[in-house]
Amino acid sequence: MDLAELYKRALDFEFLSVEEGMYLYHNAALTDLMFIADELRKKQVPHGKVTWQIDRNVNTTNVCVANCKFCNFFRIPGHKDAYITGMDTYRKKIVEMMKFGGDQLLLQGGHHPELGLQFYVDTFSAIKNEFPNIKLNALGPPEVAHICKLEGMSHRDVLIALKGAGLDTLPGAGAEILVDRVRRLISKGKCGSDEWLDIMREAHQLNITTSATMMFGHVETIEERFIHLVKLREVQAAKPENAKGFLAFITWTFQDVDTLLTRIRGVHNLTTADEYIRMIALSRIMLPNIKNIQASWLTVGKQTAQVCLHAGANDFGSIMIEENVVSAAGAPHRFTYKTIQSAIREAGFEPQLRNQQYEWREIPEAIQEQVIDY
Repeated sequence: MDLAELYKRALDFEFLSVEEGMYLYHNAALTDLMFIADELRKKQVPHGKVTWQIDRNVNTTNVCVANCKFCNFFRIPGHKDAYITGMDTYRKKIVEMMKFGGDQLLLQGGHHPELGLQFYVDTFSAIKNEFPNIKLNALGPPEVAHICKLEGMSHRDVLIALKGAGLDTLPGAGAEILVDRVRRLISKGKCGSDEWLDIMREAHQLNITTSATMMFGHVETIEERFIHLVKLREVQAAKPENAKGFLAFITWTFQDVDTLLTRIRGVHNLTTADEYIRMIALSRIMLPNIKNIQASWLTVGKQTAQVCLHAGANDFGSIMIEENVVSAAGAPHRFTYKTIQSAIREAGFEPQLRNQQYEWREIPEAIQEQVIDY
């Protein structure tokens, strides 16, 4: 393969193959990849600003039977620390979130064996009835698949019911690596790669905006990372013309503190900053039909994420007023609404507050800065 030819095709927004992506990963200079990805960003996001968000990740339940080997958050049914979040807690957390300028809940939780569709319909409806302006970016394909299995219902019917109850957008949670060899090793209890992709296809048919994710740096091969990216690109290419489909792609590194994957299998996250930046740039190159690429400051830290803004990323994600899942496996980084903007400016960009649909928001006049004490 010829690097110059691959660079030209990438700059022309062509779909590169798995083999071509791997060739770039192994042979292209990082500076070249960063330049190409940055040029693509400028064309796809010509306003040049770096967007960010204020939301809160509230967990519906920590009871889960999926038994993912990278998760320290879940508890088995009947565990003394098991919980199901009730409306009193949602109310308190939403009011606090609004004080900090947030407009959205990221609602996710475990695969609870007894919580079916009605539980989520009732939960979404109750939140929307009391807080109609709050957006719900909720669940993810594995949770939708779990509900479908409990109820014996189709993906489409479950998504229609959830949307009717208040679901605004569907996160790309639980993708990890969309290759079943990997999923059997790290998340056997979750839906397979085909079902994850099928649920996203159905969501796009229903005009539900979604995002796509990838967690790497564990048991996957380099080839499997690129298979994952190509599968996402194919689903995006099949979306209805009027649908946003995957509006953003977020990739982060496996967090290995005290996880079963580390303790039992000896798998450690050995990803370097250069490797993460390389994957961000290649994500922009391999996904020319996904407009927004987000840098995961939560897992790689401020400085690496800042460099990613010069390597194809145009979004800094959310300040995440609350986050319990990735943090439980060792992600230590935190931002407030002031410090995330400072980090973006330090990187040479203008920060722009957004919502989940990537529409711009004004910073609320009465916003308070969160005190980071955890």
